[in-house]
Amino acid sequence: MNNLKSKNQTFKAFLIGFLSLLTISSCVPTKAVRNENKTVPEQYQNQKVDTTNTSTLQWKEFFVDQNLVALIDTALVNNQELNIMLQKINVAQNEVKTRTGEYLPFVGLFAGAEVEKVGEFTRNGAVEKNLPIREEEEFPEPLTNFQVGISASWELDIWKKLRNGKKASVLEYLASIEGKNFMKTQLISEIASAYYELMALDNQLLIIEQNLEIQQQALSMIKLQKEAARVTELAVKRFEAEVFKNKSNKCLIEQQIVETENTINFLIGRFPQPVLRSSSNFIDIPVSILQTGVPSQLLENRPDIRRAEYELAAAKLNVNIAKANFYPSIGVNAGVGLEAFNPKFLTSTPESLLYSLVGDVVSPLINRNAIKSAYTTANNMQLEAVFEYEKAILNAYIEVANQLSDAKNLNESYLLKQEQVKALNASTELSIRLFKSARAEYTEVLLTQREALDSQIEIIETKRDQLLANVKLYQALGGGWN
Repeated sequence: MNNLKSKNQTFKAFLIGFLSLLTISSCVPTKAVRNENKTVPEQYQNQKVDTTNTSTLQWKEFFVDQNLVALIDTALVNNQELNIMLQKINVAQNEVKTRTGEYLPFVGLFAGAEVEKVGEFTRNGAVEKNLPIREEEEFPEPLTNFQVGISASWELDIWKKLRNGKKASVLEYLASIEGKNFMKTQLISEIASAYYELMALDNQLLIIEQNLEIQQQALSMIKLQKEAARVTELAVKRFEAEVFKNKSNKCLIEQQIVETENTINFLIGRFPQPVLRSSSNFIDIPVSILQTGVPSQLLENRPDIRRAEYELAAAKLNVNIAKANFYPSIGVNAGVGLEAFNPKFLTSTPESLLYSLVGDVVSPLINRNAIKSAYTTANNMQLEAVFEYEKAILNAYIEVANQLSDAKNLNESYLLKQEQVKALNASTELSIRLFKSARAEYTEVLLTQREALDSQIEIIETKRDQLLANVKLYQALGGGWN
């Protein structure tokens, strides 16, 4: 009866102490953080509402040039930056496994042996000296001890701190995957841009070489005119200077070709070598009109937006984890095994049997400022993640809007430059005929040739910019990673 009463009193004391800890820990600060704003306009400016979206096309369907497709394929395997990102994904995946194991019981095997000699004039020594094990045996001296068994420990995750940690690590893992997808879209865009730049340089080099032939012919004609005393040495020198100028520009373009090739080689992870391409039909490459869909589709199609969304969700969970640190942690430790001073007695049960069961409650009491600081930091990081998410959405919309405007203006510019090139090519032939018949000055021939060359270079650059604008719009819409 007294024993039962004592147990009840012990339980009441434990319950009172536990409730006291809860009362102390209940004074948890709270800080309101505003929710993220994910609203976007219903449509892009000057665009119809149509959910058809080019970003759903796989990149192998978007790019039709097989040489370019082969380069991108190689880059997706060999690019060092992409491979580094893949290793970061593996690290994040391992973190998920680590967090998953934290809220499960830890179970381990233990075995040990020890030997101890105590003084006879100590309490333990006196007891061992005068207390036989059995009537015919005495305690061995020195005393040995052997044990083997199983132990387990488990933190009861009643505040979901450990489970939220696991969920946060999963979200960070998913964010790393989206980071890889975003890097993939950037890589594809960089290779395609460098490839079209390389084709444009090839065509500019060809135009300069063709114009050098025309200018060499014009220079020969001017020299004949000088011999006939129709022009002075000044005309000859000015035509020679123009030839030297274009030869110099040819060298510069050849250097740009080498550097652009090596940019592509670096992106696909190989040492410098020629890049296979077919530039002969560059000016005739069709520029397709892309379907942009509606702005709300960016939230699903853009990897950088999804990455920011996962990071925001993880930041919210981290706030809950920091808040849970104010509450008591409850742990359970248990063990069962066999223990004896002689190995032959280990199997003598129940005499050698040992077991234990311990429960503990630990609550922060003194150093709560550190926990408050960690909680405040978690809230600040959550607010930072909100702004990062909103910035990603705004940046995506503006990128699409800029590329749409760029594509429209470039298309109009290209049509106008086509007419300019036709007119200047015709004027070049006309100026030479007029000069031969003494109806035009040599300066008119020189100026007309220069303007014709510039217009041919510019239309090639405009074609290149058109193709680059399409690539960037495809990337801005979220295409290339799927």
